Amino acid sequence: MQVIETLAEGLKRELKVVIPAKDMQARMNERLAEAKDKIRINGFRPGKVPVSHLKKMYGKSIMAELVNEIVRDQPTSILSERGEKSATQPDIKMTEDEAEADKILAAEVDFEFTLSYEVIPPIEIQSTSGIKVTREVVEIADEEVNEQILKIAESARSYEEKKGKAADGDRVTMDYLGKVDGVPFDGGKDEDAQLVLGSGRFIPGFEEQLVGLKAGDEKVITVTFPAEYPAANLAGKEATFDITVKEVAAPGAVEINDELASKLGIESADRLKEVVRGQIESQYSSVARQKVKRQILDQLDAVYQFETPGRLVDAEFDNIWRQINTDLAQSGKTFEDEDTTEEKAREEYRKLAERRVRLGLVLSEIGEKAGIQVSDEEMQRALYEQLRQFPGQEKEILDFFRKTPGASASLRAPLFEEKVVDHLLSEIDVTDKKVTKEELLADDEAEGAEKADEKKAAPKKKAAKAEAAEGEEAAAPKKKAASKKKADDSAE
Repeated sequence: MQVIETLAEGLKRELKVVIPAKDMQARMNERLAEAKDKIRINGFRPGKVPVSHLKKMYGKSIMAELVNEIVRDQPTSILSERGEKSATQPDIKMTEDEAEADKILAAEVDFEFTLSYEVIPPIEIQSTSGIKVTREVVEIADEEVNEQILKIAESARSYEEKKGKAADGDRVTMDYLGKVDGVPFDGGKDEDAQLVLGSGRFIPGFEEQLVGLKAGDEKVITVTFPAEYPAANLAGKEATFDITVKEVAAPGAVEINDELASKLGIESADRLKEVVRGQIESQYSSVARQKVKRQILDQLDAVYQFETPGRLVDAEFDNIWRQINTDLAQSGKTFEDEDTTEEKAREEYRKLAERRVRLGLVLSEIGEKAGIQVSDEEMQRALYEQLRQFPGQEKEILDFFRKTPGASASLRAPLFEEKVVDHLLSEIDVTDKKVTKEELLADDEAEGAEKADEKKAAPKKKAAKAEAAEGEEAAAPKKKAASKKKADDSAE
C-alpha cells in the first residue's frame, strides 16, 4: 500500500492511498481459500470446489467487502503511523465511474482513494503558575434560609373554599378563553386553571381584574400583552379573556413546623432548614464555580493562540448560529432591532466559535496529559440524569444513546471538562473573596468569552430548553420570565 501526501496546507491534509491490484487479488484469494471448505455447491464435494469457480461466483462480493473494510479501518492506521490526529472524521473519496469500479472489484486495476482531513495542531502545555482566580463566597444568613422556607410553606399551604368575593392571596379556580380581535388564539384556553391572586404569574392587569369576583361569576377582561412577550403574534396586542369563576378559596395559615417538613418528606423542621441551607449553598457554589471557570478560560485564551481546525469551528458556529436564529424567530426581532447586522453578527459569533474550539482542544490536551478519565459509573450517572429529566421517554433516550454514533460523547465531554477544571483548580492560585448574594448573582456580561463584543454582535443567547418551553406556552396569559443569559462559555 502506498500513501502519498498530495496536500499539506496549514492544518489541511490530503492523502492518496493506492493498493496495487495484485495485493487486492491476493487478499481476495485468501478469503476464497478460507471459504472453500465452508461453501456448499451442488455438483461438488465439500472442499473440492475449484477456486476459479468460487471466484467467478463470489469474487466481486468478496472484493466489495475488502474495499469496505479497507476504507473503514485503514484511515485510522494511516493517521496513527503519521502521528496525526484528525479533527473530524476524514472525508474519503473513491471513483464514481462505474466501469472503473467494476475493474477494481475484478482486481484488474489498482484500488485508489483519497483521505481529506484537518489535523489537530500540536499543543505545548504551558505552566499554570501564572493563573490566578478569585472565587466569590457568600455567607448565608439565617434570614435567607427562613425566607426560602417561608416560600416553600406558602407553596404547600392549604386552601379552603369560601363563599365571598376573591381578594389578594385567595386562590381562584376558573375557565378562560383568550381572544385577539374577537378570534381565539392558540394556547389562550384553559379549564380549571388555578391562580393565586397577587402571585404575578399572569400578564400584567390580568389578576387585578379577578379581585372581587365570586364563584359562578362570568366576566370579560381586557389586557395588553407586553411588547417583549415571547410569542411574536401576541406581543403588544390587546386581548380579551372570557372568564368563568368556578371556585374561590382562602389560604390557610402558614406554619413552619414538623408537620410541614413531613409533607415534604423530611423528618423534622430542623432537618428542613439544613436541607434548604444546603440547596442555597449549592446554588451559590455553582454560580461561583462558573465565574471561576470563566476566569480560567479567559487566561488560557490569552496564553494559547494557534490555528484552529476549520471544520470544528464551522460545526460550532453552526450550533451557535442556529440558536441565534431560533431566538430571533421566537422573539419576532431582527438583527437591526438588536442594533447590529447579520454580517457583523456572523463575524463576532465566528470569533466565539473559534475560541470555544481552541479552548476545547487545550482542555482536552491538559486532561490527557494529566491522565484524567471519565469512569463508567460517572457516565451511568450522567445517563440517569438525562432519563430523569424526561420522564416517560426513557426507552427513546436509551435507544438514542445505544444506536447513535458519538452520542455518548455528549455525556462524556462536559464530565471530562469539569474534571479538567477541578485539576486546574488544584494547581492554580485561588483567592476566596466574601461577597453579597447580589454581587455574586449580578449579570456579569462584561466577563467571559463573549465579553462586551458579544453584546454588540447579536441577540443575547438564551438557554435552549427554557426557550423551547416558553415557545410551547407562549400564547397563554402567564407572564414569562426571560431566561438569564448563560455566561459560562463552555469549551465543549
